[in-house]
Amino acid sequence: MLERVLEPEAMDTAEEAEGYDRMDHTAANRNFIERLMELGAKGHLLDLGCGPAHMAITICTENPELRVTGLDLAHHMLRIAKANVDKSSCADRIELIHGDAKDVGLEAGSFDAVYSNTILHHIPDPRPFLREAARLVKPGGVLLIRDLFRPESKARISELVQLHAADCDDYQRGLFGDSLHAAFTSDELRAIADECGLSEAEIVIDSDRHMSLQLRSH
Repeated sequence: MLERVLEPEAMDTAEEAEGYDRMDHTAANRNFIERLMELGAKGHLLDLGCGPAHMAITICTENPELRVTGLDLAHHMLRIAKANVDKSSCADRIELIHGDAKDVGLEAGSFDAVYSNTILHHIPDPRPFLREAARLVKPGGVLLIRDLFRPESKARISELVQLHAADCDDYQRGLFGDSLHAAFTSDELRAIADECGLSEAEIVIDSDRHMSLQLRSH
């Protein structure tokens, strides 16, 4: 089994933020939003690790009844997110805040849905993050934590990078490969989620590189 190799927790250089913003995540984001809506997301959503706000903008553009609070630890990423939100058609329904997803500092049950997309692998110990996400969602609300899962070998990482990042530059391919190496396996995530009181949450393998920890609205 390939051992986990940590990435920096925050992508907080201009190069990292701008490189990530340029990458085309359209297909993966589309799949994520479809799952979020299928799970019953409504009302006020919290995007933990919102990055350049691509997800929040798409959600609010397509769903006029929804509003999103996006939180990120990286100042450079939030700068890009603000620029993206300001030129969107839904800036009045997206709030951006700087903060740590492991300790957001908002009241419990503040959001109808809490989601994050590919930030889990950036966090050395995900337990505080998962406990905080579960604390912030209203009882019966939606939780969707999607991330990469770690392949079984370096050779498989190379295959996935070539398959999904062939059109990217060397820097972006390096980011993707490092992220795969830093990710958890589904078995590791199951054990951690159970430890964090999320035994009712389902783990779904979404693609050849993505998995989700999810709770449906009820």
